[in-house]
Amino acid sequence: MTTLHQDRPLAANAVDPVTEPFFAGAKDGVLRIRRCTACAKPHWYPRPICPFCMGDTEWVDASGQGTVYSVSVTRRAGPIPYAIAYVTLDEGVTMLTNIVDCDLDAIRIGDRVTVCFKPTEGGGALPMFRPA
Repeated sequence: MTTLHQDRPLAANAVDPVTEPFFAGAKDGVLRIRRCTACAKPHWYPRPICPFCMGDTEWVDASGQGTVYSVSVTRRAGPIPYAIAYVTLDEGVTMLTNIVDCDLDAIRIGDRVTVCFKPTEGGGALPMFRPA
């Protein structure tokens, strides 16, 4: 079976002071994650305090490369099928995201993926991943 990805409308990003640098980077085609300034461990989701040592954190640019940890193709919700996945970035953090621009039935755990950015209503962008 072949299920091709189709773009769908994406709601505008809900931006707040904590996530603004993330969404500004996405709009510019840059994936950003947080890293602790004390222990240097990266983490996801964005938060101002390190979950490992309670140190301060800073935004850093990520490579945008990763590996599919888990994936599911949803065929009932929304107007079209879509693939939702956990992707572990080369930096070590795991993000919940969508896999796009491919045959959704061909996606496998362990596949290498690269970030891409899909436009949202209101002129923003969301990071998603496609096969590398």
